[in-house]
Amino acid sequence: MDNDKVLESRSNKDGTAIRRRRECLECGHRFTSYERIEEKPIMVIKKDGRHQPFDIGKVERGIRQCTEKLAISQDEIDRILKNIEDSVYRIAGSRNTITSQEVGEETLRQLYPVSRVAYVRFASVYRAFDDLDQFIKEIERLADRS
Repeated sequence: MDNDKVLESRSNKDGTAIRRRRECLECGHRFTSYERIEEKPIMVIKKDGRHQPFDIGKVERGIRQCTEKLAISQDEIDRILKNIEDSVYRIAGSRNTITSQEVGEETLRQLYPVSRVAYVRFASVYRAFDDLDQFIKEIERLADRS
């Protein structure tokens, strides 16, 4: 690619790719190239010590389950997911690792202002509530925060 020159460069809206308009120095043909930014994947450290790549799709499935039949728009869910993903990358930082607990707590932080019901639903699965007393304690904690 030493026989072309860049005429124009622009990054896309979310900053994950660069679009370059180029011209061949030999024949004058103009073309567009795209450069994707490759990031080292964020690894999630599970409670049992296993590592697996961060997958926002898993978080999305959990959020969809806890918001089912609640009046929460798709735009709001997308905003929550974007905020969670941004926070995961910020928390993981240069070490590129985050614990599943940190992901869960960030999800709860994002759900709290949107819907207390979704918050409790997510908390019940994430924190593995196995009896009614755990639900009651979580609801009392919510009532105290309000």
